[in-house]
Amino acid sequence: MMLDSKIPDGPLAEKWSKHKFNLKLVNPSNKRKYTVIVVGTGLAGSSAAASLAELGYNVKSFCFQDSPRRAHSIAAQGGINAAKNYQNDGDSVFRLFYDTVKGGDYRAREANVYRLADVSVNIIDQCVAQGVPFAREYGGLLDNRSFGGAQVSRTFYARGQTGQQLLLGAYSAQSRQIKLGKIEQYSRHEMMDVVTVDGQAKGIITRDLITGEIESHAAHAVLLCTGGYGNVFYLSTNAMGCNVTATWKAHKRGAYFGNPCFTQIHPTCIPVSGEHQSKLTLMSESLRNDGRVWAPKTKEIAEKLRKSEIKVTDLKEEDRDYFLERKYPAFGNLVPRDVASRNAKEIVDEGRGVGKSGIAVYLDFAESISRLGEDSVRAKYGNLFDMYYQITDENPYQQPMRIYPAVHYTMGGLWVDYNLQTTVPGLYCLGEANFSDHGANRLGASALMQGLADGYFVIPYTIGDYLATIGPAAVDTSHPAFAETKKHVEERIQKLLSLKGTRTVDEFHRDLGLIMWEYCGMARSEEGLIKAKGLIQELRASFWKDAIVPGTNEEVNTSLEKAGRVADFLELGELMVDDALDRRESCGGHFRLESQTEEGEALRDDENYAYVAAWEYKADNSPEELHKEELVYENVKLSQRSYK
Repeated sequence: MMLDSKIPDGPLAEKWSKHKFNLKLVNPSNKRKYTVIVVGTGLAGSSAAASLAELGYNVKSFCFQDSPRRAHSIAAQGGINAAKNYQNDGDSVFRLFYDTVKGGDYRAREANVYRLADVSVNIIDQCVAQGVPFAREYGGLLDNRSFGGAQVSRTFYARGQTGQQLLLGAYSAQSRQIKLGKIEQYSRHEMMDVVTVDGQAKGIITRDLITGEIESHAAHAVLLCTGGYGNVFYLSTNAMGCNVTATWKAHKRGAYFGNPCFTQIHPTCIPVSGEHQSKLTLMSESLRNDGRVWAPKTKEIAEKLRKSEIKVTDLKEEDRDYFLERKYPAFGNLVPRDVASRNAKEIVDEGRGVGKSGIAVYLDFAESISRLGEDSVRAKYGNLFDMYYQITDENPYQQPMRIYPAVHYTMGGLWVDYNLQTTVPGLYCLGEANFSDHGANRLGASALMQGLADGYFVIPYTIGDYLATIGPAAVDTSHPAFAETKKHVEERIQKLLSLKGTRTVDEFHRDLGLIMWEYCGMARSEEGLIKAKGLIQELRASFWKDAIVPGTNEEVNTSLEKAGRVADFLELGELMVDDALDRRESCGGHFRLESQTEEGEALRDDENYAYVAAWEYKADNSPEELHKEELVYENVKLSQRSYK
């Protein structure tokens, strides 16, 4: 299949407006004849479900949580970007577009990124109208703060609870449509597979997580809004339930997977404290507005700190290395996430890490507290400081936080065209679940922006074009494809339940995570990736022989849920390694040891790798086929990134 991105012709700033006019429309009285399935109720899913129902479509909404408002979007902390330029500091739609393309290390589509920047201003208005309690400055306008990769203040926030407040806004809009009967809500239902009829997506198969019942649901189109796959690393900032199953099943039904090795390492997370942990905790990037990142200047001082021979508060300024400020004076502590993460790793690798493990650096607020006062810092970050204290038993008002990079977001995902449609007609993918807007590194505060842009302002237009083409002919589950797919799901469940080995699913998941972090994390090499591929293949074979999955299907069975998700992670992990092997360049946070500048910075290879890698599934245990979408840059100049 040839990849057709459907990027409209014409000047960049006019592409979306012209495209909207050229899209086919569904008559308002005909919209009620169509049914759309939306899987996932985070910002992308809830905003899409609410918008489509408001337009008159019948919507079926699915989530595996007990309530739509428990989707992982609720955990986002720092803020949401928008090019409002309230600060009069030089921001614009084009600057947000440029910062996003540059921040993504020139590996995202220009047209998609510009559209995202363009509709960002509408997102804020929509959310304010819904009652989202953004912070305000003294004049009454919404307040802004800075985030990494930008020299302007464009990030709107609600203390450290921005994701929660935005999701409550979208959830309220969704709840309104549930009350009106336009949305049929299915909570505690996990999508197990996509049903295709004559190559088009016509429904899904789900498992009721309470009763175990396997159900079939039909629709004219299916929207996957199921988030990212960061939990392939086991330890990540994602909620433990986050998984790749929905998009991976869609991939095996014909949807290409784009840039699977592009994952984001967040620089400000609470460090790993031991093998007992099942997840990591994020400290918002907003903290880098007022916190200064540093490490001891010498290994000797670091060693004394690790042995508690000296206290961190006793260290003199001349013994501290504010390494981000030293190396990147133009951006300082607000360099993009990939740059900050890689530099923290280098400090630890040099032996200058802190904490008992030695795998951490400091994030210090002493200067800000002295300059602004503790009350001011508490007003901005109080809930984040309290969360840190509850987890570490260390008071960040009195001593620096200890931070270290951890897996956070995934830029890879299902390949979609400009309309957000996958390579399977009728199957769309929104938000973090698709690959489209962030390239090789996501700028902070752009995840919430993309999720709401896709759901509120893109999919309501683009899905109509497809639905108008296929017409409102009734769809139901009587087609043989539903029975066939349902049987496949039931057979897989029984295969998982037949596993009576000696090792838990969590053990396999942890082993996979260690392989991925070691060989396909921040630093990669051809030798290491080849080794990782062999280790994953061995682990997959061992899983299907040695794993144990207790219980039955006809009950609440979290072991069964985990087993299915980990089995999918094991397959995805191998594809991520294949994708990383193919991309023999350093790009964003994906540092190939074989490709670096004389200064040790990431070195891109635009001549050979300025493309989206879109992988086509062929068969189990068979190599996937690589398709390339060449990236064309007409409005920005490809250049070596510099934040100095």
